[in-house]
Amino acid sequence: MESFKDVIGHSEIIEYIRNAVSSDKIAHAYIVNGNQGAGKKMLAKLFAMTVLCENSNTDPCGTCPSCLQAESMNHPDLIWVNHEKPATIGVDDVRAQINNTIHIKPYKSEYKVYIMPEADKMTEQAQNALLKTLEEPPSYVIFLLLTSNAKALMSTITSRCVILRLRNIKETLIKKYLMENMNVPDYQAEVSAAFSQGNLGQGIMLAKSEHFNALMESALRFLRNEDSLKMDDLIEAVKESTNYKVDYCDYLDIFTIWYRDILLYKATKDIDKLIFKNEISKIKEMAKHKSYEDIELVLKGIENAKERLRANVNFDLVMELLFHTMKETNR
Repeated sequence: MESFKDVIGHSEIIEYIRNAVSSDKIAHAYIVNGNQGAGKKMLAKLFAMTVLCENSNTDPCGTCPSCLQAESMNHPDLIWVNHEKPATIGVDDVRAQINNTIHIKPYKSEYKVYIMPEADKMTEQAQNALLKTLEEPPSYVIFLLLTSNAKALMSTITSRCVILRLRNIKETLIKKYLMENMNVPDYQAEVSAAFSQGNLGQGIMLAKSEHFNALMESALRFLRNEDSLKMDDLIEAVKESTNYKVDYCDYLDIFTIWYRDILLYKATKDIDKLIFKNEISKIKEMAKHKSYEDIELVLKGIENAKERLRANVNFDLVMELLFHTMKETNR
């Protein structure tokens, strides 16, 4: 059974939860805000299990009847608010699952906890219906609203909630988790962690994604050989890159990390700090032949390409301009 010890990162939020529970200063409503895959559901569940636990006031014991019921999603005082429409939480969902049940006192616990995943999908009507409850909630009720975009909630709701913001996790922690818990090889774990942007869920997804691995190999195949490419190769690379239009940021991020590795090695000769350690032979060669100005020019070209693509400039044209910029720095 999971406990706070199983949570990767978010130590400040865990400490806050423990202090709130142990000092009996629990607010009636919280917004747990973080990107998809950041661990919102896990933290909310552990928060609920802690306040409902029969044996502990800082961590769920994991063995009492209350913890076992919560773990199996069968606790009568832990309500997960669901919605049938995938993109919307409607007013009927709020009324049926919250407003119509909130005045029923807890069956076996001191508290009654409502967890609403994807709370930012509530319609305006649904939010107004929830607001009436938030204004004068029963003393035994705790709301945990999970959001990826807290700004989508009305200010009248956010002002009545404590906001817990899930911050990015250190890449070293994500890499360690992937290697120790998922048996991901060192190199793959390092690359997945680098592209996770501090999000453990994203790191796990990338480590298991054949699509991401294919995308990375496509980019690296070009990068390894870009100094010897001819125009026909360049055109072919542009065509191949269009297979990943929907992932152009990931595709170009691979280019950015590659050139930052070259820059880092050129400046420090420190292999341990590189992401693409497996490509060290090629990185050494390119660091030797490219000047600092060349590398900065390409990095700037990559960022310009991202901006142009965000502005809906023709994809093939943008990529061809970028590849020409890269080719001009080959010596």
